[in-house]
Amino acid sequence: MSKRLAFTLFFLFLLLITITIAKLLEIKKEVHLDIPNKNPVLTEKIIQRKVLTEKNNPIRPILVNDTIRIEHYFSYMDSLVTVYDSLTHYPLSEHILVKSNSWIIDTLANTDYYSMMQRDSFVYDQRKMIVLKPKDSIILPDSLEAYSIIETFGKTRIDINLPEYKLRVYEDSLLVSTYPIRIGQNKRKYLKMGDRLTDLRTLQGKGQIIGFRKNPDFYNPTTGKQFFVTRRDDNKTTLMPQIPWIVTEIDGIRNGQLIHPTTNPKSLGKAYSNGCIGVKESDAWRIYYQCPIGTKINVRYDLNVIDDSGTEFLLNDIYKLGV
Repeated sequence: MSKRLAFTLFFLFLLLITITIAKLLEIKKEVHLDIPNKNPVLTEKIIQRKVLTEKNNPIRPILVNDTIRIEHYFSYMDSLVTVYDSLTHYPLSEHILVKSNSWIIDTLANTDYYSMMQRDSFVYDQRKMIVLKPKDSIILPDSLEAYSIIETFGKTRIDINLPEYKLRVYEDSLLVSTYPIRIGQNKRKYLKMGDRLTDLRTLQGKGQIIGFRKNPDFYNPTTGKQFFVTRRDDNKTTLMPQIPWIVTEIDGIRNGQLIHPTTNPKSLGKAYSNGCIGVKESDAWRIYYQCPIGTKINVRYDLNVIDDSGTEFLLNDIYKLGV
């Protein structure tokens, strides 16, 4: 081997080592970029650098390759989060991903049984309904949009006024949505599941969302027996839908007071439930994606309210509390 060839090979070896070290250092920098920083000025610079990096190396839209029905929807979304979280410069979650693709929320809300019946489409098993189709495109938000969504979630809170039968979603002081609800009955009743005489009135207090039941099982609290079908307001029978139930903690107590869809919307605006807060099926999907885990909740009992025109009026004292 000639000296010139040996020198060339040695030079190429050094060049390869230099490139490898540079790549490792760049990876290390990217890892450090994902560490939260309490300095707002430095944090802003980090976000700007992330956005610039994404513009130079854009992530392509996620193309759906299969038909995704409601029964497999959550596992599919979890798989996307698992795969793409390592490619984003922010902590990717199902809520962030879907919030930035709001058409998915609309699609899920439109699976509401009564919305389908208005379109002359009877649905016995909602779990078989299609949410995503092949060639649908899901966009990964860039860092700027993702951090904006995260900031919005941090400002979101739920306000429930029981005698008004209203659940409101706020972002700081801005009213975003208002939903009709049903609440607990004004009576005591023996419930097999608790094996005791239970006050069915929905409890007041302040708390937060602590979890979701994405594929809930259904039990009759009075008998303790599991059930799988429901009789609708139109007297038709269907399987129970798979819509997330929101688990709450009120005043530090997990008392089973859930926010969940009702299959009988005629009961909205009434004291009808066994303590839970019922909403329409379509509204349950929207509330779920508006309010992630950690969202603050205030459940109150205010009889004096002001309507949209500014007129004050007195609500019916459904629980006879006299407040």
